[in-house]
Amino acid sequence: MKFTEEHEWLKHDGDLIIVGITEHAATQLGDIVFVELPETGTEVSKDDEVVVIESVKAASDILAPLDGEIVEVNEALADEPAKVNDDPMEEGWFFKIKPSDPSQMDEYMDEAAYKAMVE
Repeated sequence: MKFTEEHEWLKHDGDLIIVGITEHAATQLGDIVFVELPETGTEVSKDDEVVVIESVKAASDILAPLDGEIVEVNEALADEPAKVNDDPMEEGWFFKIKPSDPSQMDEYMDEAAYKAMVE
């Protein structure tokens, strides 16, 4: 698992990468009331805005951590955006991306480095 400075997590799932936000980010956002996900088949570039999250505190954008194609989104979040608060590291994932350059994963922190950053 890798982590970004924007509090996203990335996990390998075969040749795909699952993307979500960390527990720290979910806590900072507060109760999430709406999640707008990208369309499957969308080609994205690293740092493109791909997900919009609205919470009781603020609206936030999730950026694409990698270049690639969005191949699956977590449809359950449309009806249950609170899954992001309840289980951000598993059930609250946002999308799966097929990276065009998997080596971009090497730029991100491991769990120990991320924990050091947020402490």
